[in-house]
Amino acid sequence: MGEKVVATRAELADRQLYRRKLQSCLDVLERMLREERFDRPRAMMGLEIELNLADEQGLPVLGNEQVLDAISSADFQTELGRFNIEVNVAPRRLGGHVFEDLREELDTGLRYADRRAAAAGARIVMVGILPTLDLQHAGLDAMSRNDRYSLLSDQILAARGEDIALDIDGVERLAVDSVSMVAEAAATSLQLHLQVTPARFASVWNAAQAICGVQLALGANSPFLFGRELWRETRPVLFQQACDTRSAELKAQGVRPITWFGERWVDSALDLFAENLRYFPALLPICDDEDPVKVLSSGGVPRLGEMRLHNGTIYRWNRPVYDVADGVAHLRVENRCLPAGPTVVDTLANAAFYYGLVRVLAEQPRPIWTRLPFDLADRNFQNGARHGIDAVQWWPRSGRGARGQIELPATDLVLNELLPLAHQGLDEWGIEARDRDRYLGIIEQRCLRRTNGAAWQAATVHRLREHHNLGPNEAIAAMTRRYIDCMRTGEPVHTWPLD
Repeated sequence: MGEKVVATRAELADRQLYRRKLQSCLDVLERMLREERFDRPRAMMGLEIELNLADEQGLPVLGNEQVLDAISSADFQTELGRFNIEVNVAPRRLGGHVFEDLREELDTGLRYADRRAAAAGARIVMVGILPTLDLQHAGLDAMSRNDRYSLLSDQILAARGEDIALDIDGVERLAVDSVSMVAEAAATSLQLHLQVTPARFASVWNAAQAICGVQLALGANSPFLFGRELWRETRPVLFQQACDTRSAELKAQGVRPITWFGERWVDSALDLFAENLRYFPALLPICDDEDPVKVLSSGGVPRLGEMRLHNGTIYRWNRPVYDVADGVAHLRVENRCLPAGPTVVDTLANAAFYYGLVRVLAEQPRPIWTRLPFDLADRNFQNGARHGIDAVQWWPRSGRGARGQIELPATDLVLNELLPLAHQGLDEWGIEARDRDRYLGIIEQRCLRRTNGAAWQAATVHRLREHHNLGPNEAIAAMTRRYIDCMRTGEPVHTWPLD
């Protein structure tokens, strides 16, 4: 998202050329898949974590440039809002002590970054939506200085032909007539990457789609936005509305939103890239000088720049990724549905559950996507986002010869069926048993105590209002300060006190 983009209005107007180049990229990708021109099988994973900046009172700090200058590390980069930064973790093999190694690396890196940020008047907060954000932080003056962001904002507004409105009905209702695309910056994410071979891509992507609802139920950490208590994981609905290129008329016609769960299981990565070209007009129609056909025909590896740029403006919760590393092309599934936080160990517990579960589900003899209708997976996603740890999920009936689906509390589904599968999957990845048990144990305790980041935030605000007679905004600010204090201890959220 933060990739540098330079373009003139004339370049942006040349959509026909861009469309032709997109088609050329797609044709080349199809040929590369047919000719097996991709990296050999490797169990490679990677993480990206988006972070918020706040002061000691828990209020947003619009100072990411100063913070990044103070941190002075290529691992940390700008994000859309001036109150956001992102940390990228270098890819590594999925196995052994990888989660403990990541915990040590992230703990060390984030503590260092937090100390450096303090010198610039900010502290780093790992949370899905910073609860103290206000509407004043959703204007263009809160956007980071980056050509891509401003161009993307202009193009979204031009496509809509009208102001962006928010209307989110949750525990409370938030209705705002006009915000900029910067409202989307309130949503900070954990992005889990898994490199896959072309032959396994569809199975992994389908499996990842099938468990999105459960991921949100377990990991919800974004219950407050602009002073309102909304969904337990408000990011998905905020993302869809703040980045919506459709007018009311286009919505009524069934035009697909660029923030999209999808509508079907797939058979290959090509299906998703083809959908992108077929359904979504370019928001950043900027061409480079590569001829991918010539590059491939000469034995080279094409960048497919237009396809990658276009793919980056379509916000699937499991995004296909084409990339080139060390001169070799590869494919990744990028899982984007989870929020950041609450702590490093909570983040890695979410990652361990995902990687373990998706491994087993992708290799089952009777795949989950042949037994769970796609519309129920979509409904699970919505339920997980709305209700968090209290969500119910549709899941195929278990047992020999069982048919149909049953609706279960997400916690029961995880404890009785999915956690054992995640254990099996981490064993198959070669994760050390001690690390497997530590991180999946955190998931188990969340289910047993029915507590995650969103549940803790909401319960704390309610107690502050009821027992200390604080007003809504005062309670949210006080809760945010407690959240930051607990986050800095590094202890998982299910152990955090409410008083």
